[in-house]
Amino acid sequence: MWKRVSIIICLIIINPLFISAQQLVITDGDISETILRDHFALYQIDDHLIDVNKLSLLLKRLDEQTFKPPTNAMISDNESIISGKSGVRLDKEKFLEQFMQFFYSDQSYQIKLPKKTVHPQVDSELIDEIRSKEIGRYITYYRTRNKERSHNIALSAEAINNYVVLPGKRFSFNEVVGKRTKEKGYMRAPVIVKGELSEDIGGGICQVSSTLFNAVLFNGIEIVERYSHSKEVPYVPPGKDATVSWWGPDFVFTNELSHPILIRAKAENGMVEIRIFTSDRVQLKE
Repeated sequence: MWKRVSIIICLIIINPLFISAQQLVITDGDISETILRDHFALYQIDDHLIDVNKLSLLLKRLDEQTFKPPTNAMISDNESIISGKSGVRLDKEKFLEQFMQFFYSDQSYQIKLPKKTVHPQVDSELIDEIRSKEIGRYITYYRTRNKERSHNIALSAEAINNYVVLPGKRFSFNEVVGKRTKEKGYMRAPVIVKGELSEDIGGGICQVSSTLFNAVLFNGIEIVERYSHSKEVPYVPPGKDATVSWWGPDFVFTNELSHPILIRAKAENGMVEIRIFTSDRVQLKE
């Protein structure tokens, strides 16, 4: 008899059919998820203890499903200001409060996923202030008959256009432009590899990084990472280039000024022009 009772007790402990069906139903627009309390309980130790690893994974997944990034304010082609837009993401603190209330009760709950507003780093007021004083400018030229290379140059220039580097922050060309892929519209064009001409996706973007390098050569900008090509390039003087590659060299600098800087870049009609702006309160040292 006692042997049979022991078997039944073991089944109650390990068989999911005997586990409580206490549920937390999470809803919000397209998101609908039901979780079981028992999935997060450490039964092997104490069913009142939470498996923090599983809870962390849940928080990460819900945050990824919820997150809508904010959009910074920017300047249009006709020099008017386009206002930024706020984003949203999971309010982790509020969700944890609701989860704890559910976990330590004996009831099922249904909640609407709590979210909080994420404000843009650059609003209209800031961008209006830092567009007032030009502190750097550089122009390079390219042949428009190479359609693929011209296309890549225009894409990468657009990627860095309107980018704001806050005081003390680093700018990484690779991080801002991102990986150059066919899906993003980049084409195969000539590149320099170990001193030899070849072809690869995104060929031509080094002209944009090199133009940017020359545009930020002033006091208040610290060049952190910069490499020259293995062969001289025709669009800048020798030693004034900045080669970049997704799996290789990057062009990185830090803004050491007291105010943000604004990058304005465009590539059209065979010309790459990059201008750097900041607040008129900034006084550059000679």
